[in-house]
Amino acid sequence: MYGDTDAIRGLARGLRRLGDDIRWEADRLLTRAEAVPWQGVAADAMRALARHRAGELRRTAGLHDDAAQALDDHADAVDRVKRLIAAIEERVLGMIAAARDRIAGLLGGLGGLVDPVDDLLDRFVPPPSGHRDWLSVDLPGLDLPGLDVPGLDVPGLDLPDLPHLPDLPDLPDLDIPLIGRAA
Repeated sequence: MYGDTDAIRGLARGLRRLGDDIRWEADRLLTRAEAVPWQGVAADAMRALARHRAGELRRTAGLHDDAAQALDDHADAVDRVKRLIAAIEERVLGMIAAARDRIAGLLGGLGGLVDPVDDLLDRFVPPPSGHRDWLSVDLPGLDLPGLDVPGLDVPGLDLPDLPHLPDLPDLPDLDIPLIGRAA
C-alpha cells in the first residue's frame, strides 16, 4: 500500500513511453513491409504477416498503457491513504494535547479526579508519524467517518479498492530488440 508515489508515477510514465515506442516500431514495421516492391503470393503473405505482427505490437502497447494507468490509479490510492493517515494522526494528537491540558489544569489547580478518557489519551502511545497503524487507532471520541479528507470518502472508513487488472494472455518470447524512436 505504501510507496513513493513519485516513483510509481515515474514507472507509469516509463510504461507509457515504452508503449509509444512499441507503437512506433509497429508503424515502422508496417511501413517497411508495405514499401517492399516485391510482388506475388509470398509478398502478399509477408505483408499480411507484417500487418498481423503490427496489430499484436499495438495490442501490447495498449497493455503497457493499461499497466501505466493501473500504476497511476495505485499512486492516487496511496496518496489518498496517506492523507487519511495524516488526518487521523492530526486528530488523535490534538485529542491527546487537549487531554493533557485538561489534566495539567486539574493537577495544577485544586486537584481532582482525572477523566478516564483523558487518562487513556494521556497514556496512549501513538504509532510513528505516517505509519499505517494510524488506520487501526481506536480511541473514545475519535470520529473517523467525520474526517474531512480531500479525495477520500470515509463513510465507514472503507478504503478505496484498487482496480483489478485482467490476467494477461500468454505472450510469446520475442527476442527482437526494439530500436528507439528518433528524437
